[in-house]
Amino acid sequence: MFDLDKWEEIYHTIKKHKLRTFLTAFGVFWGILMLVLLLGAGSGLENGVLQMFSGMARNTLYVWSESTSLPYQGFPKGRSIQFNNEDYRLLKSEVQEIKYLAPNLFYGPVNVNYREQNNEFTLKGTHPDLWHINPIIMTGGRFFNVVDYEESRKVAVIGSRVKKLNFGDDDPIGKYIEIDDIFFQVVGVFDTEGGGSNRRSYAESIYVPVTTLQKGFGLKDHISDFALSPVSGVSAVEIEKEIRQFLSGRHQIHPDDEKAIGALNTGSELRKFTSLFAGINFFIWLVGIGTIIAGIVGVGNIMMIIVKERTREIGVRKALGATPRSVVSLIILESVVITGVSGYFGLVVGVALVEGLSYLLITYNVQSEFFAHPEINMRVAFIAIGVLVIAGVLAGLIPAINAARVRPIEALRVE
Repeated sequence: MFDLDKWEEIYHTIKKHKLRTFLTAFGVFWGILMLVLLLGAGSGLENGVLQMFSGMARNTLYVWSESTSLPYQGFPKGRSIQFNNEDYRLLKSEVQEIKYLAPNLFYGPVNVNYREQNNEFTLKGTHPDLWHINPIIMTGGRFFNVVDYEESRKVAVIGSRVKKLNFGDDDPIGKYIEIDDIFFQVVGVFDTEGGGSNRRSYAESIYVPVTTLQKGFGLKDHISDFALSPVSGVSAVEIEKEIRQFLSGRHQIHPDDEKAIGALNTGSELRKFTSLFAGINFFIWLVGIGTIIAGIVGVGNIMMIIVKERTREIGVRKALGATPRSVVSLIILESVVITGVSGYFGLVVGVALVEGLSYLLITYNVQSEFFAHPEINMRVAFIAIGVLVIAGVLAGLIPAINAARVRPIEALRVE
């Protein structure tokens, strides 16, 4: 039952010691605020990394050539490895676990002309299988097909920013662009998932068949890297070793040389980041709870002082018939009010700051490769509120028990 007198008494007690109550409550407020801000920063970091991985398939292996670090079969260390078309053909035919395999060739910045527009973009050669490996979103036209690849046709699929800067509002499909004095017909426009600099890099890219790039730009049969996805039921982790062994044998690389061939396994890397963020979140909660506990201890100490100051008053109450339960409930309720109100304000301010930062990032289109959309999970907010209530009870429990043990006769002697 609601006891108005009890609430009025708590209000007057808090009002009587404003500075002491404020300093005590500030410790709890600060603890909750720091916990919320740390959780928001952690979620922003996690979202940024996951956003970066969203531009890649989750079960994909990327393999590229480096330089040897060990001598082998008469070859010195430091020898540069160069993948080629024959590597692609043999990988495709001999490694049965591969479902999609895209040989890629990075050419670099090129001048792209369309009428009076001249801009610099990145030119990449690839295979139609890339469309199945990376989450490429076609916003117009089509991706080039196997016939385009086999016949080395001069067709191009352009990124969204290439379209915007060179064509504006015009439809680029079917039109011709000049890339370093060679004309290509635009057959498609693409966008990609992900964000930050990773997405911008894709948006400023132009894809052409790798065979066209090799022949048109004098790059022989060179391949920069391979992107591949395994068949259903096989993880990229399982076939990475087989791919390494196959390519090492093809290019006379020492079996123990792990630096000659680079590899990125998106599934494995994502699991590493997931484990890392689990550890970060645990640490954040540990620090946040520790800060809150420090504030709660402060509340408990203040409640002990309050009980000591009110010993005579408590004795009078008990002499007039107040039960130990009513005394305990009064002290605990006062403790819960201080911790609950201050903690609630800390929660509100923290959520407001995190949401405000997220709003500014979206409004001003601020993009970062490792930080995006900080947010507070409402489940976490409710947990924090629950922690506050429990903490308030615990903070007032010992002082309340001490108050309940006060003997009226002894209390009345206290000056």
